[in-house]
Amino acid sequence: MHDIRLIRENPQAFDAALARRGVAPVSADILALDARRREMATRMQEAQGRRNEASKLIGAAMAKGDKDTAEALKAEVATLKTTLPALEEEERQLSAQSLAALAALPNLPADAVPEGEDEAGNVEVARWGTPRSFAFAPKEHADLGPALGLDFETGALISGARFTFLRGQMARLQRALAQFMLDHQTGVNGHVECAPPLLVKDEAVFGTGQLPKFADDLFRTTDGRWLIPTAEVSLTNAVREQILAESALPLRMTALTPCFRSEAGAAGRDTRGYIRQHQFDKVELVTICKPEDSAAEHERMTAAAESVLQALDLPYRKMLLCAGDMGATARITYDLEVWLPGQDAYREISSCSNCGDFQARRMNARYRPDNAKGTEFVHTLNGSGLAVGRTLVAVLENYQQEDGSVEVPAALAPYMGGLTRLVPQG
Repeated sequence: MHDIRLIRENPQAFDAALARRGVAPVSADILALDARRREMATRMQEAQGRRNEASKLIGAAMAKGDKDTAEALKAEVATLKTTLPALEEEERQLSAQSLAALAALPNLPADAVPEGEDEAGNVEVARWGTPRSFAFAPKEHADLGPALGLDFETGALISGARFTFLRGQMARLQRALAQFMLDHQTGVNGHVECAPPLLVKDEAVFGTGQLPKFADDLFRTTDGRWLIPTAEVSLTNAVREQILAESALPLRMTALTPCFRSEAGAAGRDTRGYIRQHQFDKVELVTICKPEDSAAEHERMTAAAESVLQALDLPYRKMLLCAGDMGATARITYDLEVWLPGQDAYREISSCSNCGDFQARRMNARYRPDNAKGTEFVHTLNGSGLAVGRTLVAVLENYQQEDGSVEVPAALAPYMGGLTRLVPQG
């Protein structure tokens, strides 16, 4: 959510920042609506004040025996009581329209964000690791995985497209990856483990920015709750409508949860394989911090995600997303793209974003600075640490052997019950 005061102060700068995201100028419409709302609020307050004043004057006129004045005042109060509800309703509608107009807009990109309309404008910041040289033609996971327990057919039979059934050693590997990531983010990177709800209310999904614009990407239950598309929703909303002490910050949280997405905006993309599913597991990272700390926390969070890839010895590159490719709530985003030899390409496995105070305003999440009057909005950050299914894909493709088996990364040994290699099962 945007601060209307900043739009009033510099509408041209606001439009220019949104233009970097491909959004047409909107400040004039927003300010016109805001002016109408403020005018109506003033009229309503004046009417309320006059009603209260006239009510007091009735008693004074009656005490003086001035019945004509008293009757005139009574008639005025009666009229005000009739007109006030209409003024209040109009002010409420204008406030709702103003809120809706602001809520539909994406966050403003930070100055460091490069120009660009889509992923072609993203900038590579760094690479880690060297892709392995194979003595054979490496397979994609969709070809390699079925013999190892990645059962696409049964998943589709039970639930439809973009669902997968994992069996035996493959299910064990996915569980090992998830537990390793969670232990790594808590034990090594200092995030507090949480077990949040998977079903949330409208207010929670609005708070993190998925509503109202991206409702089609979500699944909704018959009682009006939403299945979380990521634990970012539950973890970030843990501070909604709160005023935190400065000493409580930063809050660094992590959770391993299933995630549910309709993938409405990704029709036709990655329909084959395990990369883009309606249901998937992810270890999420969320940080709540003071505004002056959010840039450093963004680097810290991204490094925490990178450390999982490094521990698994998976080559990757770090990308700074351009203005046109960032998610709507982000001010600045790093994507980590893991090397997939079967596809001969780097593919996204983590996205780490600094949202500034954009989500905090939607949630009314604030903190009270020490030795200062008033409160300030917190800054919120979120990232994948990592997407479990995509990491499984990366392990299969990078650790595959010519005979169709897959070696288990050394970091996962404590989680695999002595299993060091996945082997084809007939």
